[in-house]
Amino acid sequence: MEWRARPVSLAWSNPVIRWWGLLSLVSAANIAVWFALYRQFHEQANGSLSNTSGIGLMLLLCAAYVFGCAFRSVLPRADVQRICLVDTWLSSVVVGRTVATVAEVCFAAQWAIVLYQLGTMTGAETTVTIAWIIVPLIVIAECFSWYAVLTTHYLCNAIENSIWAVVFFLVGIALCRLLPEFHGPVRWAFIVAIVGIAAFLAFLMTVDVPMYLNRWRANLAAGGTLLHPLEGLRDVSRRWVVTHDIAEWREEIAWMSLYFSMAVWSSLALCVGYSLEDQLPRYRTEPVIVSTSVTPAAQRTATIETAATPRN
Repeated sequence: MEWRARPVSLAWSNPVIRWWGLLSLVSAANIAVWFALYRQFHEQANGSLSNTSGIGLMLLLCAAYVFGCAFRSVLPRADVQRICLVDTWLSSVVVGRTVATVAEVCFAAQWAIVLYQLGTMTGAETTVTIAWIIVPLIVIAECFSWYAVLTTHYLCNAIENSIWAVVFFLVGIALCRLLPEFHGPVRWAFIVAIVGIAAFLAFLMTVDVPMYLNRWRANLAAGGTLLHPLEGLRDVSRRWVVTHDIAEWREEIAWMSLYFSMAVWSSLALCVGYSLEDQLPRYRTEPVIVSTSVTPAAQRTATIETAATPRN
């Protein structure tokens, strides 16, 4: 093990410590919500909830994301810089990146399952197609992430986050395709999700991706050299730098705060949404099909009666 610490105050007056405490608090609340959902769904299934069932699988995938993000909140680290807050082998990049990879693929799988559910229910082929390509794209993004971590190549971080942007742009398209298929609270839930995705994309393209591109250019200007992947693997396994200096963490705070809070909330929300499958048909906006053999006057009467009939 190789490490070094930069002595900075651990007092509550240190903004890094306050941020760390907030991350830990939010993560504890997220875990509590997950257990509440598990208990609720378990009781609904009369104690027969199986991990092979639909909601059981969704809860399992959500657990990987919730607990993975909690782990990364309690033991924050910045991969390429090799910095962390706690001096333990669990803060090593190889451990943290492995946890992140599993969690992020599971999160992508949640979105794929929910979109496939909604797409097949409504016959929306665009949504079903997008559901099938989400996970493969995120696996590719994870490959770029690992290469960036091993070699310290920030350009690959920028590519990774650009792929995430493409994925959620496609998710937004899938949700837009579903808007005409539903009314009431379901449609409003889709609108809220679309607005959230738009905000996420704006953050990625104006803050996150430019940050990595700037680091890449700065490294090039400084004549920095990249590590060979095998050399990088040894490095991420053995070296971590403990620092509580706000200057070291300033650029990480924004994306970590959003990632370990709002992204986790969306994972929990996907579980809830998936569990409501039986209630979704009542909010469908299926058109009334009128037989061509009916007279025009009867068609008009049927249309008026249909429009006057309230939906449940």
